[in-house]
Amino acid sequence: MTLAPEAPERPRTTLPGPARAAAPGGERRRALTALRGTDVYAVLGAAACALSLTWLLFGRLLPFNGAVGFVITAYGLFLLVYALLVSFDEDGPAVVDRIAAAVVRSMGVLMVAILTIVVVYALVEGRQALVHLNFFTEDMQLAGPLEPLAVGGALHAALGTLIMIVIALAITVPTGVVCAVFLNEVPGPFARFVRTIVEAMTALPSIVAGLFIYATAILGLGMDQSGLAASLALSVMMLPIIIRAADVVIRLVPGTLREAAYAMGTSRWRTVWHVVLPTCRSGLTTSVILGTARGIGETSPVLLTAGFTSELNLDPLHGPMVSLPLATFEFVKSPEPTMVARGFGTASLLMLLVLLLFVVARIVGGRGPGQLTRRQEHRRVLASRRDARRFAERTALSPPSPSPIPTEPGSSS
Repeated sequence: MTLAPEAPERPRTTLPGPARAAAPGGERRRALTALRGTDVYAVLGAAACALSLTWLLFGRLLPFNGAVGFVITAYGLFLLVYALLVSFDEDGPAVVDRIAAAVVRSMGVLMVAILTIVVVYALVEGRQALVHLNFFTEDMQLAGPLEPLAVGGALHAALGTLIMIVIALAITVPTGVVCAVFLNEVPGPFARFVRTIVEAMTALPSIVAGLFIYATAILGLGMDQSGLAASLALSVMMLPIIIRAADVVIRLVPGTLREAAYAMGTSRWRTVWHVVLPTCRSGLTTSVILGTARGIGETSPVLLTAGFTSELNLDPLHGPMVSLPLATFEFVKSPEPTMVARGFGTASLLMLLVLLLFVVARIVGGRGPGQLTRRQEHRRVLASRRDARRFAERTALSPPSPSPIPTEPGSSS
């Protein structure tokens, strides 16, 4: 019998560092999520090494300068040195995981830092206006460009923004949710066409939405420049965002929940109302928040459809109305320091208003699937008690069933 020659063993790459002990199965178990002291030391050492090398390159060896180039070079060197340090203790998959985790976390830190800088800068620049109570209780009817900060405020812009966004939400939320339900529950060629149009409208420029409402509602139908016209323009901007986000959220509802509802004899729309929408309540809230964030910061549609005014106007049907972004734009255009301070104070007030709306939306729709409020739990307890009393009364009124006649042993029936 002839034996086949054994295949030559392939050369393997040997990483520097201490020898790794193999597991009983022949392969060392990789821990990709555990955080050890060596990981912290590797991050700190890589950061110190990257800063030192970058300073050496920019300050001594090469004619480079600039903060942006310094940060980019230091970040690239940090990733290289960190990969080298991790490779001393880990193998290929763990090294890739550590590098990916470092990149993702650094991007998250960068976004938080940018957001913090924007918020803090607006608050610092607008602190001179925010410390005056009249800034929150007065409009700019009696305040000119040369008036001190003790006169005038942004009340007219804040209330105008609230009126516009409430009307826009009253239009877009039911329309957007119904359209998203239609796209998921009634599939077909028309649903695909509507989804394509919605996806195309998500990138619609804001000035186009304002011109559309200006041409149709103001010039065509004879409507005045008012808060209602501005709300219609904001609705055109918010609607595709809400539909697209709600469509994605409703798709994530497990099909087994629908099948269980259908198996109990429930109709399609009752299943949507009692099963699908409560299950994705939190996601629908997020879609509304995204749409609100898109509409509440628009300036050009409001300027085209609502005009500009320095007086407080609470009538959305007649007369011009101003929003916080538009008031901020008008304030910072002025060369006067007091008007610029009012502009940054108005921007800070806009951020506080967005935060307030976000908190309210989270309170309303932040509960998970199946979680009930105290009022809903109380109603369910009362309904259970009524059912128990009804069952007890039915048992008491029903005649007793006749007892069976005992038969003697051995007797034939």
